[in-house]
Amino acid sequence: MPHVNAPDREFDHDFIELNEWWPWYRRISRAFHYSLEKDQKATELLSQLLVGRSSRITEFADALNGSKVIVFGAGPSLEPDIEKLTKLDLLSRFKTVAADGATSALLELADRIPDIIVSDLDGPLQDIMAAVNEGSRIIIHAHADNIELLRSSVPSFSKALGSTQVNPTRNVFNFGGFTDGDRAVFMARAMHASSVVLAGMDFGFKIGKYSKLKVQHRDVKLRKLQFGKSLLEWVVQRDGREYYNIPSAGERIAGFRRIDPEELRS
Repeated sequence: MPHVNAPDREFDHDFIELNEWWPWYRRISRAFHYSLEKDQKATELLSQLLVGRSSRITEFADALNGSKVIVFGAGPSLEPDIEKLTKLDLLSRFKTVAADGATSALLELADRIPDIIVSDLDGPLQDIMAAVNEGSRIIIHAHADNIELLRSSVPSFSKALGSTQVNPTRNVFNFGGFTDGDRAVFMARAMHASSVVLAGMDFGFKIGKYSKLKVQHRDVKLRKLQFGKSLLEWVVQRDGREYYNIPSAGERIAGFRRIDPEELRS
């Protein structure tokens, strides 16, 4: 079982080192009673399902390398954030990465498919598949709780790349990150985005309309978001990129400069 990310040979990656990631995973697994063995089982399953249909990681690097990127979360501020960005005609100036349900918001509110989708498939699968069929690239995340979703859904995608929160393996990478939103930021970092702007990432006490289809345990969801926020604050401390945050609501994220979308026009 491999214990290092093994990207395409020609791609000079910028992944989180796994020895730095494991302390985070241990904290997360203790907080939510996750099983390393079950998460690894999901990873191996996704690896098998992607045989013959895996995207190359260089496709994602080519899309984001040196680019300014907006990562869309599915928080309550997502709708006004998209409205502002659309009104300012900014979406065409950035590469766009959607975390799961944010895909639906971009389709509905901006009539736009994201360049990349990061999802564990518990969101609006029909919209995600429609966007992929129109040209979005997708990174599918494996964990113990979505094994059946992986089995039923991954074969429907003609191409995808995999991600995991445990040991990576063939076609499945550990970028770092925990929720779809913060993992999308870690992925953009690994693909050498020049800067990252957050939209629709509130990390507050409200769950957005475009979050997962059915939130059964609100308190668990909110605790997951707090881990996501902490991970973003951690990664920005060890990086030289520019990180910005445009939501008009939600919590401040240390290291992410809060700006008005107007400032992105310069």
